[in-house]
Amino acid sequence: MSTQLERPTVAPDLVIADARVRRPGGRWSTGIAVTGDRISALGTTADVLALAGPRTRVVRAPGGLVLPGFQDGHVHAPFAGRNRLRVWLNDLLGRDAYLDAVAGYAAAHPHEPWIVGGGWAMECFPGGLPRKEDLDAVVPDRPVFLFNKDVHGAWVNSRALELGGITDRTPDPSDGRIERDPDGAATGCLHEGAAYSFNDRVVPVPQQREWEASILEAQAHLHALGITGWQDAWVTPATLEAYRSLAADGRLTARVVGALWWDRHRGLEQIADVQAQRERASGAAVAAGSGVAGFFPTTVKIMTDGVLENYTGALLEPYCDGCGGHTDNHGLSYVDRDLLAAAVTELDALGFQVHLHAIGDRAVRDSLDAVEAARSVNGANDLRHHIAHVQVVQPEDVPRFAELDVVANCQAYWAKSDPQMEELTVPFLGRERVDLQYPFEGIRAAGARLAMGSDWSVTTADPLEQLEVAVTRAERDGAPFLPEQRLDLDVAVDAFTAGSAYVNHDDDGGAIAVGMRADLAVLDVDVFADGYVSNGRAPIADASVVLTVASGRVVHESS
Repeated sequence: MSTQLERPTVAPDLVIADARVRRPGGRWSTGIAVTGDRISALGTTADVLALAGPRTRVVRAPGGLVLPGFQDGHVHAPFAGRNRLRVWLNDLLGRDAYLDAVAGYAAAHPHEPWIVGGGWAMECFPGGLPRKEDLDAVVPDRPVFLFNKDVHGAWVNSRALELGGITDRTPDPSDGRIERDPDGAATGCLHEGAAYSFNDRVVPVPQQREWEASILEAQAHLHALGITGWQDAWVTPATLEAYRSLAADGRLTARVVGALWWDRHRGLEQIADVQAQRERASGAAVAAGSGVAGFFPTTVKIMTDGVLENYTGALLEPYCDGCGGHTDNHGLSYVDRDLLAAAVTELDALGFQVHLHAIGDRAVRDSLDAVEAARSVNGANDLRHHIAHVQVVQPEDVPRFAELDVVANCQAYWAKSDPQMEELTVPFLGRERVDLQYPFEGIRAAGARLAMGSDWSVTTADPLEQLEVAVTRAERDGAPFLPEQRLDLDVAVDAFTAGSAYVNHDDDGGAIAVGMRADLAVLDVDVFADGYVSNGRAPIADASVVLTVASGRVVHESS
């Protein structure tokens, strides 16, 4: 254990003692001091207690662990927060539980013109397809619109379909599908572009005050999980204004990078629009420098394909039919590969980081090809482009992440065998491609950087639950899914701290050292203790965050 002490001229504001403090390079301390928004000392408990003054707050955490504040590299905070304030289905499971929650919300809010929210799981319905009749039975008089957990589909009732003008003659959009009965009647399930366009066209648009409340609701939840910064992977002009307002008046206590949304129905002409958005919000950071809380809309998010569960993830070879044969469906590429290369090249030249959603192997390859095209035209740079999800990756594409300096933005919680994987993915991929899923360790071993993000509210926002799956590749006590792709705990924690900080261009965060910004997560249990992770078991999710510090400020404390 080494000591890093700088005798301050004033006593620290906060001292955390009796815990193990994880520092870069495998070093450890038992005490840490914070002055203002900076880490001012690291050493033994005695060292830091000796610095305390009469106004210093001393927190003792025997048996605990101090980590850098987690950073979520891919999250949808405004939308998750809004659902938490409306109809929140994510913590429920099953058709009856969903309908009870919808009915309860509708009864408690009789004057709400629309019932909106989401979080239902596809595996709770035959074929992943809920029906309008169930919603009609609990809310017959008002429209209901509920995104599913992965926000790639929506469940609606008959009143909503009526208001949306959807009939048996309504054509499917080019980037989605209206689920239908054999007679052509809409069943109440909308996929991909059919859901998005319905939401944009028909569902009432939240006002800025509602978006601000939604972000604050999400921020409180994320802080309670030890998260001090994130990259919002879907920033619209409306949520940008909400973030800008919250950052300007100091209510945004996290450090947030905004990924401005790329409209897949438009072309390169929209680059002028994202430039204007970046300029408008460029002054929104909260004050004394680039390393403090604030909002930084420096990224553009491009969704290149859909998801495998509804057969819109883009594959090189067609989907299987679930019974051993093949279909003629290769999924959807939402952006033509030549346009994608041109967009990434131009955005790269303008100094934008590019955040690419890629699920299928064709989408991953097209995304890597686009970055390669940008590198060939513009040369190397430090924009830190990254590809999120990387679900199916062909072996020849694994080393290209390191070769092109592309970060793999991993959603570790998905990398396990669960009902969605076994019922809605495996039968339609086939054994050979199943074995190519989520190759996190392979990408790391080939020399690439890893970041981590939750994709909340698609799945849990809890970093500890995600880290447990990253280390075990399994549900608790379940069989591991492709165990050769497990990550060591050190690697996984680094990905959720330093790795995501790297993606967020936050060179002042993601690690614990004197002089760095004081973003900290204090756990009640030391998950690095000898024997805690052993024999394929890693009960990391049994730990909990008892204290979160963002820019030196306590933003969460458990009771």
